[in-house]
Amino acid sequence: MISTLGFVFITAFITLFFARRLAKMIGLVDKPNARKHHQGVVPLVGGIAICTTVTLTVLLFNVPIEHAQLFLFSICALTVLGALDDKYDISFKARMLCQALLSLAMMHFADLELHTLGDMFGLGHTELGGFAVLITVLGVIGAINAFNMVDGIDGLLGGLAIVSFSALAFLLYQERHHELGLLCLIFIVAAIPYIGMNLGLLGRERKVFMGDAGSMMIGFTVIWLLLSSSQGETGTIMRPVTALWLIALPLMDMAAIMIRRVRRGDSPFKPDREHLHHICQRLGLSSRQTLLVICSLASLLTGFGIYGEMVQIPEPIMFYGFIVCFIAYALCLSHIFKVTRFIRKKLGKPEAPEFAESK
Repeated sequence: MISTLGFVFITAFITLFFARRLAKMIGLVDKPNARKHHQGVVPLVGGIAICTTVTLTVLLFNVPIEHAQLFLFSICALTVLGALDDKYDISFKARMLCQALLSLAMMHFADLELHTLGDMFGLGHTELGGFAVLITVLGVIGAINAFNMVDGIDGLLGGLAIVSFSALAFLLYQERHHELGLLCLIFIVAAIPYIGMNLGLLGRERKVFMGDAGSMMIGFTVIWLLLSSSQGETGTIMRPVTALWLIALPLMDMAAIMIRRVRRGDSPFKPDREHLHHICQRLGLSSRQTLLVICSLASLLTGFGIYGEMVQIPEPIMFYGFIVCFIAYALCLSHIFKVTRFIRKKLGKPEAPEFAESK
């Protein structure tokens, strides 16, 4: 394992170093605009480097994961799709179609399908039957876009990915599923060089972004692992309700934002500046403080999911607890200007410009 993870770290670092040069040559860069306040053009190669590293590692070290070829094909396809979207801004309908097709391939060739919700509602085991295909496709698309939409400040997507992969690795190793646990560790180690460069720890001139290529690939990998762990005829590693808690924060943020956009009459996929990281910054937190707060919150939610699984908290309690957390989050978001104005006033901070404009 040590040699494998050492190879992962070195390969990810080298790949990032060369990919960022190539990205500048071909124009695969992110430029500042009304929503993006970074300085200068930044190469969008984090996802490409991680995908390349994971693919090489699985193939060269023969990591024994089931349906490895399908998994590698899927993450490579999503990485290419994301890179094209980063450069040419592909329609969200085309992106969702590709994501749906990969979902169907996953179900057909790997038999990974969300066919049961367990005793989530307290009414006995809920089997999805004929709705399984539709709900699985929606679940895969939802997970992919949850991680895609949360990528808003330096280090955040990488940090949240590490939180989810770490929780999965812990549960997988607890149940002696070492091959999937190793895959989680590979993603974690591959993300570390990216996070270092993304945060500018190696110099601002070496800064890189993850890009849609990375966020879609990470979201798909997480849902692949969650389905592998929570669905199965011969026994499961975790209950389906636990899977909700392992990606709770990205899921809640995506759902609450989309609900608010629809209520406003906007497209649920229309970009805005109303995500949790934007809220934290309106409260006066710096980007690093925001990163720490959000990753800590995600760790608490994920930690509760692990605790609930370990001590076998009844599934209905875990599910309705999740719903209560989501409702509270959505209500805060729907009154965000009032909430943030109140908190800034209590903290003695001056009113943010956008608050004055909203009066």
